[in-house]
Amino acid sequence: MSKGRHPGLLLNKKRGFTLIEILVALGILSVLMAVAVPYAQMSLKRAKEAELTASLRVIRTAIDGFYKDYKEGKISKMCDCASEFGYPKNLLVLVEGVSTGDAVEKKLKYLRRIPANPFERQDIPAHEQWGLRSYADSWDSWSWSGEDVYDVFAKTDRKAIDGSDYASW
Repeated sequence: MSKGRHPGLLLNKKRGFTLIEILVALGILSVLMAVAVPYAQMSLKRAKEAELTASLRVIRTAIDGFYKDYKEGKISKMCDCASEFGYPKNLLVLVEGVSTGDAVEKKLKYLRRIPANPFERQDIPAHEQWGLRSYADSWDSWSWSGEDVYDVFAKTDRKAIDGSDYASW
């Protein structure tokens, strides 16, 4: 060892990254982000579409169950909860339940809660998030006559991944 030099100071190199290395790292990160962000957005949209499909299926199954029970006489014809066609007057009827008209008071309930529309603002009550059609309305009507609930749809003009309108689901 040479005199006057400390053994730990033999290498007097500065440690750290050069400007080129930082720019290369930022470039790689920006390319990865450019790929990851659209993928994450698409994944989120797919999840919302799956939730929308499930919610529509749940509500429509409840409406069909109500209609079937009405036609089979399980729901009293004196009940003001159904239209003359046998469909519920509103979505809340499916949650609140309907009287069977038996001597022993029983209620038939079709939903525990009305599912939320994933494409609607969540501060709106769930029963107001859906577009409704009555038996008398046309299949593509956006206005509800208020007579009964024959069908539900998503009240949005957004497009699905496949290009179809959510309102037509």
